[in-house]
Amino acid sequence: MKTLKLLVAGLCLLSPALLPSAASAEDFPNRPIRLIVPFPAGGPNDIIARVVSKRLGEILKQTIIVDNRGGQGGVLGTDMVAKATPDGYTIAITSAGALAISPSMEKVAYDTLKDLQPVTMVARVPEMLVVATSVPANNMAELVALAKAQPGKFNFASSGPGSLPHLAGELFKLTAKIDITHVPYRGAAPAVNDLLGQQVQMVFLDLPVLLPQVKAGKLKPIAIGTTQRVASLPDVPTTVEAGMPDLQTENWYGMVAPANTPAPIVAILNKAAIEAMKDPDVIDKLQSQGAIVGGNTPEQFGAYIASETTKWAKVIKEAGVQTEK
Repeated sequence: MKTLKLLVAGLCLLSPALLPSAASAEDFPNRPIRLIVPFPAGGPNDIIARVVSKRLGEILKQTIIVDNRGGQGGVLGTDMVAKATPDGYTIAITSAGALAISPSMEKVAYDTLKDLQPVTMVARVPEMLVVATSVPANNMAELVALAKAQPGKFNFASSGPGSLPHLAGELFKLTAKIDITHVPYRGAAPAVNDLLGQQVQMVFLDLPVLLPQVKAGKLKPIAIGTTQRVASLPDVPTTVEAGMPDLQTENWYGMVAPANTPAPIVAILNKAAIEAMKDPDVIDKLQSQGAIVGGNTPEQFGAYIASETTKWAKVIKEAGVQTEK
């Protein structure tokens, strides 16, 4: 009887250790959260993360430390999260490139779908197709007809090999069945400069990057790669409206945690992030960046990542895309 009592007492002492998820979620968060941004300060990923993290910290009543860890197109910082302790205190707001494109382009140390836990979509930024003012086309039908009439004559710029603007251009070629030449640049700024200088004819880039030049009449907008028009350019049609429903191209940024982060903690982060994204000030600031505010369940975000991975892997394979070595 005495032995039985000792055994029961021992099990009672051990039982909290057997339930780490429930115990750790009870007072989560009780210390600062490290939010990795896998790009340098000042870029779109960083701006979006800082806008959301400020309100997120207020909701969670805890400090959010933004930690910029740029390198390899977002891969290095994202890998840090994949390798972090799965306790909710190291998370990231990272990009489509790091989550859905790079794993198909090159050998990365993590498997997005196995090593990371989706929390929620944070923001989507449409890619916009624009042409130089010298190009005699004002809409999608005219541009496609022009390219088909003169195969190989026209080219499109991108912010670099394997970037989303590059893949968007390749998807355009495949969808429209046209022959245009890729001209890679080291970043969006030099690509836009050469487009303004008529050295290249067209480009897909994040809408905020192109917005000032379009509004100034220095570049002609053709279509925005989303299913809905954007408030900042209400007269510019979507690619769906332009007759190319398969040409949907968006950059997007989402919150992830390490795989095996306890479900109750993921739920806390998800709820707080969605609340933050409903804040009017956050909405205004994100929309001023040309972003469409996100907010969905971990399951929905995970399914979206999987679909985007499949989509861009197919484009990469069919177009024979390779990064610079």
